[in-house]
Amino acid sequence: MHAAESFKPYQLLESQQMMFDILNEPEKFMQHFRRYANSLISTTTFGCRVPTYEDPYFKELFDIFGRFVLIAQTGTAGLLDYMPALRALPSWILPSKRRAKAHHQQEKALYSIGLLAEQKELGFDDDFASYITGTLLEAGSDTTANTLLGFVCAMLVFPEVQHRARAEVDRVVGLHRMPLPDDEPKMQYIRGCVKESVRWMPTTILGAIPHAVIKDDYYMGFRIPAGAGVLNNVYAIHNDPSRYPHPERFDPDRFKDDQQSFFDAAMNPDVSKRDHFAFGAGRRICPGIHIAEKSLFLTIARLLWAFEFRRPVDSNGSEIVPDPTQVTQGFVCAPLPFRAIISPRDPARAEIIRKEWRDAKDKNLVVSMQWKKFPINSVEAVSNQ
Repeated sequence: MHAAESFKPYQLLESQQMMFDILNEPEKFMQHFRRYANSLISTTTFGCRVPTYEDPYFKELFDIFGRFVLIAQTGTAGLLDYMPALRALPSWILPSKRRAKAHHQQEKALYSIGLLAEQKELGFDDDFASYITGTLLEAGSDTTANTLLGFVCAMLVFPEVQHRARAEVDRVVGLHRMPLPDDEPKMQYIRGCVKESVRWMPTTILGAIPHAVIKDDYYMGFRIPAGAGVLNNVYAIHNDPSRYPHPERFDPDRFKDDQQSFFDAAMNPDVSKRDHFAFGAGRRICPGIHIAEKSLFLTIARLLWAFEFRRPVDSNGSEIVPDPTQVTQGFVCAPLPFRAIISPRDPARAEIIRKEWRDAKDKNLVVSMQWKKFPINSVEAVSNQ
């Protein structure tokens, strides 16, 4: 929790650029969300910002992660987990195994850029060091960006929520500045929007990574043997009407009396008090839960303060409403691409966004946050393998 506080300067800087980018190219909001989420994790993990969506390292990361999702969801990973005897087969008999091995080499080459000092101190090998940083990047990039996409989708489907949330932001913050992390305790409805965004459209619908039971267990008459892999069906839990009445609705009021943080709720021994299960359960809960919550609050509050989200119209003048049931495939999911009309609420707010980004550059914050550089040709080396 205390370590998450050190992320504030990075969250503020990256959100300032994200707001500026959306103001200038609102139609590319998906790309701006992804750059924001990746640069935040990349800066705090490697000391290297991702200044543009076209950054070669950034594009390589998302290309590799996209292939990893497909392999893990439909290919070798699942097959070999369920039938371990197949691991003895040579790669020429099992082409998916060959693809997975090649993918592993690309991942290692990309991930091995950082964590050298800690590796020397603690004595873990190159592969372990590479995957510590790599999994942080993967876990913190797509998940945050996809949750923000789900939030925008919800604002189009449920415009009444947008109006009410915006009214709370205006009451607390006013016109003359953007929301700050310290505003969170005064914005319970926005906190509800954050929790409901994660609940309504979870990015890890099956908990992403299976857990294993440490001893034989029984559930509803079924025996679960020790060592068996268990998936956390987040989607089913989040759409259970006995826990969340009318689960298809985006309703921040579900959490109007919930003062718990994500972490507090996850650690609550009374499982009925859990707000959601998107960050996992048990001992291996996502370690980025504190940072993710603060990043989502800051970003959602600022988006509502600055912009209006409207539905586009077709050639007949009818509004086009995105279908929240249409999502991408894989164990990390996002809404299928949709259009949104995003415009500044007024010229004064637009100018504040421009001024904050100018000030950040004038104070050399953009340079000072970039306190390391990737090794020369590191990305090219990955691409050429």
